[in-house]
Amino acid sequence: MEPLMTLVVCLANCGTPMSREDELGVLAGSYAQLCSEMHYLKQNHCPELQVPVMLHGVSLGMASCSPVETKRLDGMARLVNEVRPVAWSEHLAFVRAGGIEIGHLAAPPRNAETVAATAANLARARKIVGSSPQIENIATLIDPPASTLAEPEWVAAIARESGCDLLLDLHNVHANSLNFGHDPFGFIGTLPIENVATIHLAGGKQITRDGEERLLDDHLHDVPDPVYRLLEE
Repeated sequence: MEPLMTLVVCLANCGTPMSREDELGVLAGSYAQLCSEMHYLKQNHCPELQVPVMLHGVSLGMASCSPVETKRLDGMARLVNEVRPVAWSEHLAFVRAGGIEIGHLAAPPRNAETVAATAANLARARKIVGSSPQIENIATLIDPPASTLAEPEWVAAIARESGCDLLLDLHNVHANSLNFGHDPFGFIGTLPIENVATIHLAGGKQITRDGEERLLDDHLHDVPDPVYRLLEE
């Protein structure tokens, strides 16, 4: 029987000894550079492709009312063709607007317009890349204005409209629940759990913003106990 979901461990050091049971998460940013690095990885660490690879995009900007640039999707298509990953993923975020690169995974307004636009972007991605990405919920320090949907309802609506599987980041759920007073278990209960294909675990740190405490998802700290409790759920 195949597993219901996959637990991905992203290895920071590609020189770490890996067994057949390991899965390597690769951050898909510069497509040409990654094609070169993946060629090196295959030649020197897993020449017989013993290690499954999952590509994790950060720069497509799927959750936007602006269409994702074709050249970026073409780049991802080339990378997927080169690497042959078990899956690829992208965040439910926008990263540019008005011709300006903001260099950050930003939360868009959660409303019917962004649901439809994100689903359209994901459909274009499926057509150009040849497969659908898993879509990841993001952490944010700012509750996006002009929102008419709660975050879990918005994520669930995009999953329904697009037909994409979910990459559920439990630390992002935890961070947003602390930052905005949400129930993390209620968040998970709202999602179509049958669409959750992959789970991310990470850590963060407390920061002060405008005199208020916020949990920043920085992937540099240990996974906190509440995230493991969400995983148990």
